This record gives sequence, C-alpha cells and structure tokens, in this order.
Amino acid sequence: MKKLIFTTLLLPAVFAACTSNPEGEKAQTQEAQEVAASAGTAFTLDSTAVINWTGNKIDGSHQGTFRFKEGNVFVENGNITSGNFVIDINSLTDLDMAKDPEMKGMLEGHLKSPDFFDAAKYPTGKFEITSVKVADSTEKGKMTDATHVIMGNLTLKDTTHNIIFPAKVSIGESNVSVVADFNIDRSMWGMNYKGQNNPKDWIISKEVNLKLNLSAAKK
Repeated sequence: MKKLIFTTLLLPAVFAACTSNPEGEKAQTQEAQEVAASAGTAFTLDSTAVINWTGNKIDGSHQGTFRFKEGNVFVENGNITSGNFVIDINSLTDLDMAKDPEMKGMLEGHLKSPDFFDAAKYPTGKFEITSVKVADSTEKGKMTDATHVIMGNLTLKDTTHNIIFPAKVSIGESNVSVVADFNIDRSMWGMNYKGQNNPKDWIISKEVNLKLNLSAAKK
C-alpha cells in the first residue's frame, strides 16, 4: 500500500521533470478586470494577423497559429487606451507536420475537441485590454526590448482571466504594432486532457507559449 501511494505521488513529479515548458515570459494571471473604455482614434487589425503558439510534451513539441475574426486598438494622445480582439478558434492550424497531413489533421481535430478548446461549442475566444502602461526595468522580464506592460481579459471556452505581459509597442500616425512573447497556463482555462489529474495530461506541459506580432492601421 505504501509503495502504491509513493508511486502515485512520484509519477506527476517525474512527468513534470521530463516535460519542459516552452521558452517565453510567464504571464501573470489574476481575476478578470473592468475593460477599458474605447477612447481616441480606432486602428483596425491587419487581416493577416496571427497568434503563433507552441505546446511542449514529453517527447517533443508542436507549433501552429490562430487567426483573428476581428480586432481594434484605440489610441489617444500617443497612448493605447483600449483594444478588443476576437480569436477564431476553428482557424487553429498545426505548422510542424505539413509532411504528414493525416497526423496533422488528427492533432488539429484533437485540439479543437472538448479535450482542449471545444471549438464546436466555443468557436471564438476574446482578448480585451484593461490597461496599458510604460514598462519599467523590473517589468520587462525576458523581453529586454519591451516598452509597455499590457493587461487584458483573455476568454477561452467559458473562462475569463486577466493576463499581464510585457510587449514592444510602436505607435505611429497611421499604424500601431505590438510584439509580445509569453506563456499562459492552459489548465486555468479548463484545458486538461482527460481531466485535471489524469496521467495522460501529465505528459503535456501546462504552459503554452503565445507569440504576437500584430499590426493595426488607422481606419
């Protein structure tokens, strides 16, 4: 009995040790905050914008993208006041298995299934800016060229959390760009393969890396 208990406690630690997290600054996560009111000039997200994602597992990793259905950023007096973005969950695409279309299709279907994003029930995700401020030297983390800290409510499935991450923001007369590289914990949005404590979930890193390189133009 003691051996069984020991094995039960040890296995998650072993799998965690063997499953490395993707590189990237870990986003701070807190309860949802009040969304910033739109003020100033609207900039519309470029239609080719994508979110690049990386997920690690015990024997490797997968990379892919999401596209947006729409997105807007508002700027006043040279500062971002607000922004809202709708993510097309059904646009999820794997990029590393292009030479094996069957396996690529199986992975994409699996990620869109109720085990993860449940795209049939929740076809969109949402990110709404709650605040943007200039980053000080202690807030840049691994992104040494970060200029700002962005806070926003991220909604996936039926869960919303406020995430905080450093970003490089450039604001021009007719264009706004945002570059960021950070990790989120998928389990906080209810994405646990076969359940939170299932051994099959232990072999997948809970942290997922998201890379943004977004551009928006004045309407």
